[in-house]
Amino acid sequence: MSETAILEIGRWAITTGLLVVAPLLAAALISGSLISILLATTQVQEFTLSFVPKIVAVALAGAVFGPWMLRVMMRFTSQLLSDLPRWTG
Repeated sequence: MSETAILEIGRWAITTGLLVVAPLLAAALISGSLISILLATTQVQEFTLSFVPKIVAVALAGAVFGPWMLRVMMRFTSQLLSDLPRWTG
């Protein structure tokens, strides 16, 4: 296996990983920002109020985007396994 093949597989894996976690990270970022703004405007100093909505938002994003995330990961895995002779040969 050549160095370029290893780098290409690594780049492809990192890109796929970032693509898969992007909806969850976006949900956490958006909900965290909104909750932080709400807590700052009301001057509430309760830290647990920021974690529960983020957990709920990430769980909902996982439920909504879960099938798509699974398809992306399955496509990556099947493509990697089907290209295995090309990488090793």
